[in-house]
Amino acid sequence: MARRENFTAGRVAGYECETGKEQTIYRDGKTPGLALRVTVSGAKSYVFETKLNGKNLRVTIGDVRTWDIGKAQAEATRLKALTDQGIDPRQVATEQRAKVEAAAVEQFRHDATLGDAWAVYIEARRHMWSARHLVDHQKLILSARTKGEGDDTKALKAAVLASLAPVRLSDLTADRVGAWLKDEVAQRPTQAALAYRLLRAFLNWCDDRPEYANLASPDACSRKVSRDHLPKKQAKTDCLQREQLKPWFENVRKIPNPVISAYLQALLLTGARREELEWVKWQDVDFQWLSITIHDKVDGERVIPLTPFVASLLASLPRRNQWVFSSPTAASGRLQEPAIQHRRAVVNAGLPVLTLHGLRRSFGTLCEWVETPVGISAQIMGHKPSATAEKHYRQRPLDLLRMWHSKIEAWILEQAGIEVDSLQARPGLRVISTH
Repeated sequence: MARRENFTAGRVAGYECETGKEQTIYRDGKTPGLALRVTVSGAKSYVFETKLNGKNLRVTIGDVRTWDIGKAQAEATRLKALTDQGIDPRQVATEQRAKVEAAAVEQFRHDATLGDAWAVYIEARRHMWSARHLVDHQKLILSARTKGEGDDTKALKAAVLASLAPVRLSDLTADRVGAWLKDEVAQRPTQAALAYRLLRAFLNWCDDRPEYANLASPDACSRKVSRDHLPKKQAKTDCLQREQLKPWFENVRKIPNPVISAYLQALLLTGARREELEWVKWQDVDFQWLSITIHDKVDGERVIPLTPFVASLLASLPRRNQWVFSSPTAASGRLQEPAIQHRRAVVNAGLPVLTLHGLRRSFGTLCEWVETPVGISAQIMGHKPSATAEKHYRQRPLDLLRMWHSKIEAWILEQAGIEVDSLQARPGLRVISTH
């Protein structure tokens, strides 16, 4: 039988667990249901004990260090009033916790901004994205910042989505997005269009997440918004013509940075996507068997020939780290923005606007001058097969691709006025000159 006596500070302090027991219960003689539990380790806590619906009920009130006797007695009295009405205090506590948690969730949803959710979105999806796609999402939300140190410091404009980052998702309406889009399109239409597409995908993801569902307006990124504010998308046609190859090569080869110069030439001569070539590592280049492993966005990976001129370009590059097209100043260690130097070279050559993707388009077009089969150029460039025969009945070996690819390269170099003494199989053994 548990001891019963009126609790006092002195008595509570003096109660100990009886020898040989895991715990001892001491009951308050003044307050019905109030007891003190003392464990073998010396821990003391107030508990409430009674019967409810014919069963024993025990509810922990709290540690004696945080609950004085008066408060513990008042809490026991409250719990007794509930049980006298047939109410289980544990159920009441569970319901109260649920209300508090629901209120916290609603407060979280009320306060959630696009920037907050964007960070969660990136972490949730990054394992499904390519490295380039991940970087696109990370860059789009950056606020205004500085780059460099000392005299080299320069201010960088906030990214295209930065102005929407502090906006609550619940305030993201068609009007709000439309106003943002109108402003951004006037300054940087291409980036605005990309940001809008990524924003729309992001909001679709939000609607599938309980913590963000139904916050943004359903028409925030509707067709009407894009139709009213985005310029009509037109297919780009920038492409090097045969007679433009010579001035293009002359000016690209004058670029002071040899890595950028080699990258741009290789981009034209392989027909690769810009990010595919930027991410090539030395381990992907096989100088013995003359091949390059490209990590593409369609099939994940493809192997293309390492043609003689491209081989000589790569062999001459410094091996600073794992990246073929490395950069000693970039945090990533690899080439970051070759487009600036390319635009300058194009202007110096007196050529019309030519993007880096235009070099890929140029490769595909120039292939026709040597009557390259469409399937050959498509396989080298990483295009999806366009016919049943290509999908299921054409498995071209690397040697066959190399034969055509070397022929394409030789013709382009000939038009550019670049002499190659021979198309030898080993890089570093050729003499390359211009005339």
